[in-house]
Amino acid sequence: MPRPRVQAAACRIWISRTGFPERYFPFRIRETGALRGARSAFWEPSLFTGGHEAGEHIRLGPDMSRGRTARVLTRRVDADGNRRVPDELIVEEPMSIRLDGELVATTMRTPGDDFELAVGFCITEGVLADTPVRSVRYCGQGLASEAEYNDVTVDTGGRAPVPTPRLGPASSSCGICGTVAIDELRERLRPLDVEPFDVEVLAAMTDHIDGQALFSTTGAVHAAVAFDRTGQPLLLREDIGRHNAVDKVVGRLHMDGLLPAGDLGLWVSGRASFEMAQKAWAAGFASLVAVSGPSALAVETARTANLQLAGFARGDRLNLYTGD
Repeated sequence: MPRPRVQAAACRIWISRTGFPERYFPFRIRETGALRGARSAFWEPSLFTGGHEAGEHIRLGPDMSRGRTARVLTRRVDADGNRRVPDELIVEEPMSIRLDGELVATTMRTPGDDFELAVGFCITEGVLADTPVRSVRYCGQGLASEAEYNDVTVDTGGRAPVPTPRLGPASSSCGICGTVAIDELRERLRPLDVEPFDVEVLAAMTDHIDGQALFSTTGAVHAAVAFDRTGQPLLLREDIGRHNAVDKVVGRLHMDGLLPAGDLGLWVSGRASFEMAQKAWAAGFASLVAVSGPSALAVETARTANLQLAGFARGDRLNLYTGD
């Protein structure tokens, strides 16, 4: 049987190990810390041109050579006076997400972990319809460099349903808020068959979160963290959009074969919106924990999903809305 080949033009690509016979995928795994004291498996990155044989080191790692912050001069006014100082700002750029070459959506995001974002978005928005992902690549309709690495295609070999594209870009603060009703979620998602987390573990989660490098530098991003039943953080992603950070976590877990995440919880900075509950349900998380409060629709969604939902998780306190 001949080895499959992937044609690409100056783009990076990730190929699922389940898309072809296992023997064609002798990947090396590099263990790297997503947080202090935590480990998560990532594949080593490679940049290539022309034909490339599946199974070589072509899976994109967690970081890119793209800038995620930009330095500007600002005028600072404080008790020490009025002066010009450098400041680090978070980068925000549009990224087109395609499924088998068809445009699904354009979202405003912080560059980095783009493959995870694209896969996670397709999973949480239900456009994959349980179809396996064979590969993910930059380029879309042309050279990756021409698209400035802002165009990502998720490939299922044409097996996924043709997506209906969203009209207009999704803002980094909103994602697809309000476009999916609970009744529509019921049609594609089953209630979760999971055990809730211990309340003491959830209450202590915020104090366990460490490693928000972009937030420490810019103060302008959200974080999402997957954690286990002991409260150990396993994977952290940051993005200017809260929904993007969650999709990056979900995409990474899927690419590592860890979905559905029935033994994991999801911690998010900020509020627990309907969209956060929807994405946690789609990924199969047992619990959703937010630093701020939930919306009424998020609570209703969590009840429908049998998803444990906690809000105002700060210090040693929280409010438990479902799953008690």
